[in-house]
Amino acid sequence: MKVRSMKLREAHKAPSNGRPSFCSVLWDQQANHLVTASSSDPTISIHDPLLPSAAPKLLRHHRDGVTALALSPNSTCLASGSVDHSVKLYKFPGGEFETNITRFTLPIRVLAFNKSGTMLAAAGDDEGIKLINTVDGSIARVLKGHKGPITGIGFDPNSEYLASIDSTGTLIYWELQSGSTIHTLKGIAPDIGLDPSVMNVIGWSPDGETLAVPGLRNDVVLYDRDTAEKLFCLRGDHTQPICFLAWSPNGKYMATAGLDKQVLIWDVDKKQDIDRQKFEERICCLAWKPTGNALVVIDVMGKYGVWESVVPSSMKSPTEDIPNLHLKNSNGLLFFEEEDQEPSASGSLSDLGEDCLGESEPTSRKRLRKQSTFENDLEEDGFEELSLPLKVKSHKKTHHMHKASKEDANEGLKSKVISSRFKMQEAFQPGSTPMQPGKRRFLCYNMLGSITTMEHDGYSHIEIDFHDTSRGPRVPSMNDHFGFTMASLNEKGSVFANPCKGEKNMSTLMYRPFSSWANNSEWSMRLEGEEVKVVALGSSWVAAVTSLNFLRIFTEGGLQKHILCLDGPVVTASGFEDEIAVVTHAAECLPTNEQVLEFKVFNISKGTQPLKGHLPLTPGSHLAWFGFSDEGQLSSYDSKGVLRVFSSQFGGSWLPLFSASKEKKSDENYWVVGLNASKLFCIASKSPELFPQVMPKPVLTLLNLSLPLASSDLGAEALENEFILNSMHLFQIQKQIEDLSTSGLDTALLDDEAFNVEAAQDKCILRLIASCCNGDKLERATELVKLLLLEKSVRGAIKLVTVLKLPNLAERFNSILEERLINESKGTMHNIFPSSTRRVSAKDVAFSKTSFSSERSNPLESDCLLSPPKLSAPLFTKKAKLQGSRAEEGKPEANQAVKLDDTGKGKKIEEVKTAAKGNPINNSTGELKKVGELEQVQPTRPFNPFAKSINIQEKKAPEVDQVQSNRPSNPFFKSSVK
Repeated sequence: MKVRSMKLREAHKAPSNGRPSFCSVLWDQQANHLVTASSSDPTISIHDPLLPSAAPKLLRHHRDGVTALALSPNSTCLASGSVDHSVKLYKFPGGEFETNITRFTLPIRVLAFNKSGTMLAAAGDDEGIKLINTVDGSIARVLKGHKGPITGIGFDPNSEYLASIDSTGTLIYWELQSGSTIHTLKGIAPDIGLDPSVMNVIGWSPDGETLAVPGLRNDVVLYDRDTAEKLFCLRGDHTQPICFLAWSPNGKYMATAGLDKQVLIWDVDKKQDIDRQKFEERICCLAWKPTGNALVVIDVMGKYGVWESVVPSSMKSPTEDIPNLHLKNSNGLLFFEEEDQEPSASGSLSDLGEDCLGESEPTSRKRLRKQSTFENDLEEDGFEELSLPLKVKSHKKTHHMHKASKEDANEGLKSKVISSRFKMQEAFQPGSTPMQPGKRRFLCYNMLGSITTMEHDGYSHIEIDFHDTSRGPRVPSMNDHFGFTMASLNEKGSVFANPCKGEKNMSTLMYRPFSSWANNSEWSMRLEGEEVKVVALGSSWVAAVTSLNFLRIFTEGGLQKHILCLDGPVVTASGFEDEIAVVTHAAECLPTNEQVLEFKVFNISKGTQPLKGHLPLTPGSHLAWFGFSDEGQLSSYDSKGVLRVFSSQFGGSWLPLFSASKEKKSDENYWVVGLNASKLFCIASKSPELFPQVMPKPVLTLLNLSLPLASSDLGAEALENEFILNSMHLFQIQKQIEDLSTSGLDTALLDDEAFNVEAAQDKCILRLIASCCNGDKLERATELVKLLLLEKSVRGAIKLVTVLKLPNLAERFNSILEERLINESKGTMHNIFPSSTRRVSAKDVAFSKTSFSSERSNPLESDCLLSPPKLSAPLFTKKAKLQGSRAEEGKPEANQAVKLDDTGKGKKIEEVKTAAKGNPINNSTGELKKVGELEQVQPTRPFNPFAKSINIQEKKAPEVDQVQSNRPSNPFFKSSVK
């Protein structure tokens, strides 16, 4: 095929620096005028195509280059966007300036009217799409979802969808009625980088059935209107990526311009190019003539020209058989009522022309009613909880569906719904709320305080508040010119970050300490081509997780200390003291639409990774909150309302400690803030609100942790819940004590806390035993008595069942007690009772074995104080230890034997020399058979949730004379470890 060439005429002067500019060109409805603009020229030119040599009409209202043009479908309103951040409207063709309809904080890149002209979509480097009502100038909605400058947008001809594409090649389908994302296709178009003269563009076919997008192989890829499935591609002689495309009025042909300075004409049905032209400079914009066989083009130097007879005369004209779309649902938006819009005689902005007549039926309610049949069928098949809006068939496809069976139609819709639903969860910042135009929102809300922001004209105002106002002076507010969207807060400072913005596609990370001995201690980092997704703070570090799956660690002073690679895209992260926990995607969603997430915990100071594993979620849910409890336990909360806490029990497991379905009212949603050992802190909001508002100031709701237990046959779920929580708390304390002991630190304060929890646990078990006895569950009562930690509690259980007139159970309890005493006397561990957490050495106490005849005759003797070995309760350990230590003061070379008589009073009977160890000593009653000296026997303890090590030598015996402790009765009373 012969390559043709044509001469172009200057419309705008080329930039003095010789750099290419993005230039725009378009026809009006009747092809009576051409409008051109250049990103290097603040003027707009209106040309007469019949008199190309005549001087154009110039519109000089922008202060900087014009980057985007759009004409309403009836050609009565011209819109322009500029590098000066403004969008202006003019009457057309007169060119009278009407209004500045909106402003952005960064340059505008693209504008588009809907089919009726009642709405204008504007977008650019701000990454948000504003939908503007052209009748009154109000902003109807702002669509957020892109992560780079938006370069192409388009309303589908049926006005049900809006498509948009950004500079990174990500395409998003939006449903106009709800404003929600239906499809997100990442990386399907070229990444054009930071060159503002190159644009990723899109084009709906005139019938609205397909969407054309530049491909990655110097081609054009066409996608289905409803499913976003790839249909086919147009691939020919373009040697570089396509930078602009346009459909002919009838949709049979397409024109494409490439970076290779070629323009190709395609027969779309045959998927082949039929003509081409080569130009001296790259063509950056082109448009088909609405009323003839011609194409206007403009290059990056501001020169334009009209290519006549684009399609050979032997083929169908590009204006023949233009689709006639009768838009009964003109724009698909509930916030427009087009029947109230009348064309005005003055030709003002509300002058919609004849095209809008006959399009005045209500917006899209009929379309929704038609869909209700399919929705009901979906609900019957278990899809009633789909959160994304159901996609709507186009008119053409709906017509064919009526010819098919209803079952086939339902199956088709199901497949489309499922395909759109299966997508990985986006990254989120714990404690942040979504942006709401004109309202203040939370960048961070945690147990310490909150960070709020509100957007003003070109900047945001950020305030930091602490829940405890007595902690110190108020932190000064600040003006934010970066557009921060996420933050984290701790006692030392705050960190902020924003998504990529500007021509260089930069993301900024900033840290502000609350106090410092040095001036100018605030610092910031800029990441080019890399976007911060989540930020976190710790005791002496600042962290940011980015779009390149990097975990970046900084010191408080701003030193870049570590850069770690993560296994997948980040979901969220949280910090606590020296540790940071990061959640990432481990794989694509399962066919059941379950997220596959994993977590890793990094210790920054030690440079280790102590924990790693999969993060469980309720089926069909996503992660809603992630962080640490006040005690440092890793916790998560999903969208189904289940709170899970990580425990090292069973080799490391997640335990469900709360279920909102059993707690909340039907009209409430819980937004989690944090938790401690017994309470969940959240903000309750009325449905359908999912997030709290900044004003009025939200009130924290405290909810008791409650496991999702099955309904018990005893009706004692509350006691069983308390029993499990106490067990978990004891295990946690035991682990902390072991860690402190390993480090050689004092464990006295944790010993006190453990003793309080043990006492509370025994009370809970005794109440459960009483419930079992009343419910005739004697086997369960026997299991429970073995779990009692204190021997005095066992005797209390015996007394309890005796009062309840259960002699057989009392005899069994007594046998269990005797078996325990026998095992203690032998110094063995048979796990009849769970081990207590006190450690007693042979130097502290020697014990004697007594006959059990007296015990059987007096089974309810609750005052008997036994001197136990290592696994006995702390009360008795302290008594025996005291007497042993007193004896050692008199004769340090000998061990003391303690005899227990029927009254339970301890008596010193004899000193036993080391040489006489093991010799029996008999008294007149024959009760004492043998006294043996205990060597320092420390048998290996089993892995037991109630076992812990405590230094007895630092205890005072008079502190414990009864089972009840003088310490606070709260089983979760916290004690700090010095």
